[in-house]
Amino acid sequence: MPKWLDDAVFYEIYPQSFLDTNGDGIGDFEGIIQKLGYIKDLGCNALWLNPCFDSPFMDAGYDVRNYKKTAPRYGTNDDLKRLFAEAHKRGIRVLLDLVPGHTSEEHEWFRQSQKAKPNEYWNRYVWTDQWWKGAKGFGYVAGVAERSSCYVINFFKCQPALNYGFLNVKEPWQLPVDHSDCIATREAMKEVMRFWLDAGCDGFRVDMAGSLVKNDDAQQSGTAAIWRNVREMLDAEYPEAAMVAEWSRPEVSLKAGFHMDFLLSSENPGYQSLLRDYTLTQMNEVSGEDHSFFKKDGNGDITRFLSDYLPLYADGAKNGGHIALITCNHDTVRPRYTLSPQELALAYAVIFTLPGTPFLYYGDEIGMRYLNLPTKEGGYFRTGSRTPMQWNSGKNLGFSTVDASMLYLPVDTSANAPTVEEAEKDSASLLNTIKALLKLRHAEGDLQSKANFEILYAEKDKVPFVYKRGHFVLAVNPSGTAATAAVNSIQGAGKEVFAIGAVTLGNGECRLQAQSFGIWRM
Repeated sequence: MPKWLDDAVFYEIYPQSFLDTNGDGIGDFEGIIQKLGYIKDLGCNALWLNPCFDSPFMDAGYDVRNYKKTAPRYGTNDDLKRLFAEAHKRGIRVLLDLVPGHTSEEHEWFRQSQKAKPNEYWNRYVWTDQWWKGAKGFGYVAGVAERSSCYVINFFKCQPALNYGFLNVKEPWQLPVDHSDCIATREAMKEVMRFWLDAGCDGFRVDMAGSLVKNDDAQQSGTAAIWRNVREMLDAEYPEAAMVAEWSRPEVSLKAGFHMDFLLSSENPGYQSLLRDYTLTQMNEVSGEDHSFFKKDGNGDITRFLSDYLPLYADGAKNGGHIALITCNHDTVRPRYTLSPQELALAYAVIFTLPGTPFLYYGDEIGMRYLNLPTKEGGYFRTGSRTPMQWNSGKNLGFSTVDASMLYLPVDTSANAPTVEEAEKDSASLLNTIKALLKLRHAEGDLQSKANFEILYAEKDKVPFVYKRGHFVLAVNPSGTAATAAVNSIQGAGKEVFAIGAVTLGNGECRLQAQSFGIWRM
């Protein structure tokens, strides 16, 4: 485990939407460079950049056309290298988004693979053995290649699946994982990683990390073996490089060599119960009641989260890895859609003080809203969480100087759209609350990523939630009424070091007024 991950707080940037400096309506590397001081001041010391490689952008860059070339819309390879260097000057690490499970159908590997005559890349992707013979159990595309085959897809039609083999071979066209062509795919991806690590990046967030080997078993042992091989390479050649998995199975991914795994998918409903305990309709509207734990009148239940989180936390502690909790990301509805800034402050206070590595999505620090927008570059419901960053009251809220019609996505036109400029003026703003929280986290090892966690009070359908991190006791009451909890294991009075609202701790009792949070040093 790279030592720097102990105190890492990540800031996720969707490059298209962060800051446009060249007047084309799309964010760029220079925009990120110009805001590194802001990110550092916020309290984030690591970045995760969504895909910035050359792409036709049918899926917002997750359809890579060339892994070793940046997308011209953002800048050149040298511009990205300069971003790495400028970030490092400020003590900020940078992870790139690696997409190992598929490429764009415009990638040169695929152009060669689809040819009628066998060649070096013929098995770089998963193909059936006849144009009329589909891939049973998989999404596939037929009738568009020179070769008499159908190709398996990993997500959209434009994203053919790279071939890492099949753990259980069931058809003549399926190759075993130890086939030389499947190993060649793995080695090609390792070369991509080396290319960017040598250029100055500090590791990778890995997209759909569990999707490599097909017909894998329940524990995804075939895919896990590939990542263990990658981890061996990193440990030997780039020991400070970090890997975080989009897998949402920490019990599998951490054993497979990842340092962190996101806890966010439907397989982990506990995370959803904190911020998004509702259903979205096809029109991206909230359906039914919202019982999110941090919603003031939601009557949420913290035990739903804990029943999911605790076994994974224990497994992560045993395997020396971290669970990565997010405020949001480019694939999820912004929590501001249903939660107020006060409710968000309480939610982030918990997310930033639980064991593991927190990820803050750009704009969440000012409570940017989710906008109900038509799809852009394959975004669908996700598009509304990818709108331009809101910097100030100027044109396009400071994101770009172009006419609004030229913007990558529209900005929030609400009269009270939050901006960094306004938030910085308000000492009680969500932005300044986050700054104070992260400053405390960086100053206190007990509040960082290491595994030290004890629940002092957590009852079904009740508040508050009280927990301990080393020498600190922490408590949150997200409800609209005051709450008290007996914590008999705590003797004497702690020293309050951080609070939202009115809170007290002493004589074996924790008292919190409505919508409050506290941290005490014992």
